[in-house]
Amino acid sequence: MIQYPHCKINLGLSIVAKRADGFHDLETVFYPVGLKDILEITPAKNKETTRFSNSGLVIPGDSNNNLCLKAYHLLKADFPSLPEIQMHLHKIIPMGAGLGGGSSDGTAALKILNALFQIGLSKDQLMVYAEKLGSDCPYFLYDTPCHATGKGTLLSPIECNLSNYTIVILHPGIHIATPWAFQQIVPCKKDSLISDIIRQPIQTWKQNLVNDFESPVIKSHPIIGALKNELYEQGAVYASMSGSGSSLYGIFEKNKKYQKSDLTNCIRIDTI
Repeated sequence: MIQYPHCKINLGLSIVAKRADGFHDLETVFYPVGLKDILEITPAKNKETTRFSNSGLVIPGDSNNNLCLKAYHLLKADFPSLPEIQMHLHKIIPMGAGLGGGSSDGTAALKILNALFQIGLSKDQLMVYAEKLGSDCPYFLYDTPCHATGKGTLLSPIECNLSNYTIVILHPGIHIATPWAFQQIVPCKKDSLISDIIRQPIQTWKQNLVNDFESPVIKSHPIIGALKNELYEQGAVYASMSGSGSSLYGIFEKNKKYQKSDLTNCIRIDTI
């Protein structure tokens, strides 16, 4: 069985408070974007053991730590009859980019395993497993814009339609470690809720819709700030870093064209 896990961008990202459990309370709006990986899971042949393989972008680190494999072992612990599998991930979404690709892959693995082996988990039950994988994972059980609070796992669909625009994503090839990014933030409650800001005309977002990670990341990597400025210079209605970076996105009117940047050998992705 094959699925195509999509990525997301953050429309605003506010770090509100440090929690007693070491995590942070935040507010953001997750918006689905049509840049996708490819994940295939099949039953293992004969007496082969569970195996994970990958192609496309190189995935750093130990493959045993991949969220897709962790999803399998989470379910296997509760459903011992789950058979051995072969799992292949073709990686297209950049990693360490604030696009949630790894989280999307892990959640897709849960969905495939549930369907392929007829486990019978409801969406609410899948949410519990997804939250165990990571704070961004539960969102990928949705395919609609969602307002997220708490650790990012308290989700409610929100009206936000960007179908009349083109979203251009730029990835400058810089890997931002999320723990480092959080260490740069002093959490604070904001005067305006992101859920209120995005209900305003998109032309007002530039002044009001902020990603708290952007300032410290740009301070450490000025090229990211230069790319954001260039998105605006080329006509973006709104531009921002996604998540903890390093990807940026620009929202353009349909008739506007973004020209490839000479600032860096970044990956440009046109979507929507």
